[in-house]
Amino acid sequence: MPDFRSESTPNPNSLKITTDAGPFIEEGMASFNAVAEAEGHPLGGPILRIPGVDNVFILPQFLTITKQPAATWENVLPKVKQVLRSHFEQD
Repeated sequence: MPDFRSESTPNPNSLKITTDAGPFIEEGMASFNAVAEAEGHPLGGPILRIPGVDNVFILPQFLTITKQPAATWENVLPKVKQVLRSHFEQD
């Protein structure tokens, strides 16, 4: 099972997530603020459908999740990690 590490950022509503399981995307970057923007993206779409997620920024080495101010990391982070586990276990 892949291991995911989260670390705080200067924005208390954002967390940086890394893993040794492989790249989050092959190259470049992707940033999504709405489910419609991320439709069809293997990580962006499922992560933005999680209640409380406001933005996802994806690079090969890490991704950053920004939650809505009223959301709690206790509710959001486990669901994000579940999406990431499913993504990496499919490969």
